[in-house]
Amino acid sequence: MLLIIPILVMLPVLVVFSSAERLYPKYYVCARIWAKCILYGMGFYPEIKRMQQLNPKQNYMLVANHTSMMDIMMMLVIIKQPFIFVGKRELAKIPVFGFFYRKTNITVDRNCAKSKQDVVTEAKRRLDMGESICIFPEGGVPADRSLILDTFKDGAFRLAIAHHIPIVPITFYDNKKRFSYKFVSGGPGKLRVKIHEFISTKEMKPGDRRELRNKTREVIFQELSKDLEKKNKP
Repeated sequence: MLLIIPILVMLPVLVVFSSAERLYPKYYVCARIWAKCILYGMGFYPEIKRMQQLNPKQNYMLVANHTSMMDIMMMLVIIKQPFIFVGKRELAKIPVFGFFYRKTNITVDRNCAKSKQDVVTEAKRRLDMGESICIFPEGGVPADRSLILDTFKDGAFRLAIAHHIPIVPITFYDNKKRFSYKFVSGGPGKLRVKIHEFISTKEMKPGDRRELRNKTREVIFQELSKDLEKKNKP
């Protein structure tokens, strides 16, 4: 119910602000309010460590590990600057939420080659407009819950290089523990997140995407590994 109630309360405003791309910054303000209502309403509270501040005049490629439904809400809460999600089309089926998700973000059917190509085209268009993009580069939540971090796909890094925009690696430490996709574990508490130093793509060429992908993944993987090691110490 917490997912739907804030949307219903703000429904008239959301309908207006989602009706045109030029109104998206106003819609984004409402989306952040919605995300905060859900997080705090469920007893979660973010603890954010920022290694670098985003420049409101710059657009970015935001990438993070993906383990929980809370990842979407957390991203909206920690990033004040408007951005567009690239995410799986299945989320558009969620009642009410799915309507606005489909209208304001870029959805992809991972089983359809044309859909994947359409995503690239639309993402390029939005980047050309100066908007930031958020992609969870694992491509979905790993089926193996013991996996620290799945392999990364190339899409986010190909786009970042093509537009020469910085990569912003983000680590979510606690989302899986607090509220996993299995919905059978977790509970209220702190959600730690770290926004790492940005990775520049200014001098990179298309052939550098694998190096960029691996470098970004290593930043997040090492952070998660260190945190796990601390937890396991006697």
